[in-house]
Amino acid sequence: MVVYLNGKFLAKAQAAISVDDRGFLFADGLYEVVRSYGGRLFQIDAHVRRMRDGLHALRISVPESFNLTAIARELLKQNDLEKSETTIYCQITRGAAPSRAHAFPATPVAPTIYVAASPFIPPDEKRKTGIAAVTVPDVRWSRCDLKTVGLLANCLAKQHALESGADEAVFVRDGVALEGSSCNLFIVKEETVVTNPKTNYILPGITRQVVLDLCRSLGIETREAPLFIDLLKAADEVFVTHTTGEIVPVVRINAREVAGGLPGPITRRLQAAFTENVRNNP
Repeated sequence: MVVYLNGKFLAKAQAAISVDDRGFLFADGLYEVVRSYGGRLFQIDAHVRRMRDGLHALRISVPESFNLTAIARELLKQNDLEKSETTIYCQITRGAAPSRAHAFPATPVAPTIYVAASPFIPPDEKRKTGIAAVTVPDVRWSRCDLKTVGLLANCLAKQHALESGADEAVFVRDGVALEGSSCNLFIVKEETVVTNPKTNYILPGITRQVVLDLCRSLGIETREAPLFIDLLKAADEVFVTHTTGEIVPVVRINAREVAGGLPGPITRRLQAAFTENVRNNP
């Protein structure tokens, strides 16, 4: 497997970073995951914009020559993945500092930039039958809008879900069901699709925005409003969205069935529209 690291394409086994890297020591970095459908990088421009915004917020500078789109395409080519279902993972950290100190290095260091392409098996069965979820208290920091590599709270929540016999954990803060451990949250109530507004407490998901755009094109009413836990309990349908899973129905929350334990009609309609969108947007 060929990967990209700091300006070079090389075998993954040869890729190495310094133990002084601030991503390793402080989780001082960001990441993105992009889907490639048979060589077509889906919503790559939106992913690049989000990463650029995150880097600006964290005050991490990257060379003007860095081009994620070009690197991703070269990795697909070198790994013979141009006709496959693939994920592109990109991680950028502040780089290796001369000493371990919380403050940024007094003299800026070069960022560490890593990109890899991997074969991907879509979760078709879960998209078809739906998943179970459990709610958990949101103990994350307050800048969830930044896609940082500091994901320990998300990992613990996901593990709790799996050990509870569920597939996903939904973070709840001050009575609001915000999002999953790796996905945005939607409900359907009286034929209206509702999701939390973009704030610092949720990730501005790329698939989230695609779904809102699809709703408008299909004439489905949408509303961005806090998903209070009582509203979640009363939902006619629930689904989550993310890059790898696209649109996944949630048919059980905390052992309570949603929509009779079956994916709902609006969720199905959006899934079909999403598939058509992928097909028609190379």
